[in-house]
Amino acid sequence: MNANYTRMKLVIILGALLWPLGVESATSADLTKVDSYVSAEMQREHIPGLAVGIYRRGEIVLAKGYGLANVELDVPVKAETIFQSGSVGKQFTATAVMMLVEEGKVRLDDSITKYLERAPASWAGVQIQNLLSHTSGIAEYETNERTKPGAPFFLRLDYTEEELLDKIAGLPVDFQPGERWRYTNTNYVLLGMLIHKITGQFYGDFMAQRIFKPLGMTATRIISDADIIPNRSAGYQREKGELKNQDWVSPTFNSTADGTMYFNVLDLAKWDAALYTEKLLKKSSLDRMWTVFPLNDGKPNPAKYGFAWAIDAINGHKVIQHNGAWQGFTTHISRYVDDGFTVAVLTNLDADHSHPGKIAHAVAGLVEPGLAPPHVTPIADTEPQLTESLREIVNRIANGSTVQEAFTTEARAELFPDRISVLGTFLKESGPVKSFEVVERREEGGERIRRYRMAASDADVFLTFRLSKDGKIAKLTASLE
Repeated sequence: MNANYTRMKLVIILGALLWPLGVESATSADLTKVDSYVSAEMQREHIPGLAVGIYRRGEIVLAKGYGLANVELDVPVKAETIFQSGSVGKQFTATAVMMLVEEGKVRLDDSITKYLERAPASWAGVQIQNLLSHTSGIAEYETNERTKPGAPFFLRLDYTEEELLDKIAGLPVDFQPGERWRYTNTNYVLLGMLIHKITGQFYGDFMAQRIFKPLGMTATRIISDADIIPNRSAGYQREKGELKNQDWVSPTFNSTADGTMYFNVLDLAKWDAALYTEKLLKKSSLDRMWTVFPLNDGKPNPAKYGFAWAIDAINGHKVIQHNGAWQGFTTHISRYVDDGFTVAVLTNLDADHSHPGKIAHAVAGLVEPGLAPPHVTPIADTEPQLTESLREIVNRIANGSTVQEAFTTEARAELFPDRISVLGTFLKESGPVKSFEVVERREEGGERIRRYRMAASDADVFLTFRLSKDGKIAKLTASLE
């Protein structure tokens, strides 16, 4: 599902539904700023279609579509347009698990092997809370090497739930449960199986019965290519400078609990409203989900992750948030809980080329200036040789040169060849580098984390390097902020 970055212009058709504003709502001038910003960002990132939801305690301030839901049929996005959830869907799975916890049907400190008989003995120490918080140590199934043709999780093949569990059981355990944090979709696939085992219902049916229907989320459901679904948008990706339809995957991989849902910005308002109440879960359960999960040493996990939510603060304002990406769609939801303010952004372009989190944060700042992301300023560079070395690696990536020797074995498997190629094209298309400045420097789990702002002709690109003890690049991420 990777695609090459391009700067080809798209015609942006603005559409849809602007809801009446209440006493506490943004001014028309604020919303005009939102329109202008979103339209400009879509043109810059070449996003075909996008929807924005802005809510105050679940009340809609803005629910609006921009661009095209279907490029081939020239169908504009509107508030009712349905997008795929990607990993934003994980918060619904986590909520379903917490419902079962409240009912006494499962305990957070239970081993997953108590419920999944086919689970290997190596999972005995994996607790339900480890799966919810991405601290299980079970390896990621969704990598290029594991999902390509002929690989165990080839995305175009169908499997029964038992077959899929057996394949997951063959994955390595990368670290002891609770020892480290690593985001893996495998954790939530297993949680879907857990829900099925405990309730006797497919997890999607359980959520429809216990979450979607009670909240009146009439457009929200599990993905189906076969069903006729009103207002469904098409997902897109970019390949060699051209817009392409999303890759097809089998029904198996479009129905796992790691983020395979349809929803729209109208239904997300109902979801947001429910999270301010105890309609679904007790406050104590919600607080547990929105608390950073500690590692075995008692320290908070480095991602500040709870159960299906990342917990952070912007200018002292608490924000719980998550993003998602799947099949040519990207999503993001940021809930500024102390302010009773939420922004959701949904797009129909792949994750290598769209940045809904960046858009959501900027939109929040346009409506509520106190929530504007702080300006990033460089810090003193105490390691100029390291900076120069990393800058040279970035230049080589942009030029398509070989750089595998600079990465750990694990990072090579994750990034090469597809993702590094996409990153290289993205960096090259961003234009000549004007500056390369360090903006963050910290140590974490024996590894060094260095973040740089690369000012290019077309955008500021933020590059984060995680360096192993021997100086190899263990992780490299790029973002626009």
